[in-house]
Amino acid sequence: MDLHVIFMFVIAPLLIGWCLDLLLGDPEGIPHPIIFFGKWIAWWEKHLNQGTHRFLKGAITAVCSITLVFISTWFLMKWLRNYPTLFLPVASLGVFFCLAGHTLRKEVRSVFEAVDESLERGRVQVGRIVGRDTAELTAQEIRTAALETLAENLSDGVIAPLFWYALLGLPGMLTYKMINTLDSMIGYQNERYRQFGCWAAHIDDIANYIPARLSAVLILLAYKCHHGFRRGKRFKELWAFTREFGPQHASPNSGWPEAALAGILDCRFGGPHNYFGQIFPKPYIGTNPRNLTKEDMQLSIHVAWIAEIHAVLIICTTYILADWAFFI
Repeated sequence: MDLHVIFMFVIAPLLIGWCLDLLLGDPEGIPHPIIFFGKWIAWWEKHLNQGTHRFLKGAITAVCSITLVFISTWFLMKWLRNYPTLFLPVASLGVFFCLAGHTLRKEVRSVFEAVDESLERGRVQVGRIVGRDTAELTAQEIRTAALETLAENLSDGVIAPLFWYALLGLPGMLTYKMINTLDSMIGYQNERYRQFGCWAAHIDDIANYIPARLSAVLILLAYKCHHGFRRGKRFKELWAFTREFGPQHASPNSGWPEAALAGILDCRFGGPHNYFGQIFPKPYIGTNPRNLTKEDMQLSIHVAWIAEIHAVLIICTTYILADWAFFI
């Protein structure tokens, strides 16, 4: 495969889709495949998550949904390769729909602005990006939840989709989004979803295992690029902190990017959360329960932005170098 083909079918769709996300985020009123995924999952959950054999029915729902997305997208992309003028816009839109960096940064910034105006506005705003109950959150808990979400969703909404795009192209990227949507809708450890969503949750854990740890590394590298490698906290110390607290999260993956950001901010994430009226005890990530500030939010958003740039550049550079090495 020569460089022209790589650029046309891999790099160009990635760069165009990424730039569209930077400019537009998630514009309202445009049909979005993730919304279709959500409706698909909700329909099957409504009809199958009842009676007996919920574990088996949930497994069939998850595996069939994931397989259907991968196979259908793979055949579509294979067919479109015969029509490059169609392939580029379709693939670029697919990448655009799978990335959430712009919206994530915008929503986190909005949470801090809202809570500065009133506690109630902050609770409503943070409820847009977290799954926990927000009615009784304090201002500090609202800010903490927003930055935890920034770190976790940098992995789920940006780095992981890019990782699977690098490995399997747009079929891998869209399939990951189906996996992540399944987990976000039915992967809860409560009475309703414990059996039906078990497979969805475990598949999501597998799909995010490498991206979550890669996200932590990219966050730390982004911080060092922001501050300079001779200034600020040493990378070795931050990585040791991340390795200590990352595995302590209730999720096998979410703790890694959260720990990286907590180490940078010298703060404490985690702790008990209220989901669907139940308190779920979660370990703390970090040891310094200090109040988070607007400056912390600005630094966190900037670090997430630099990490995203690094991820895109790494993918493009890897493909170019691989092609160059192949033809030596």
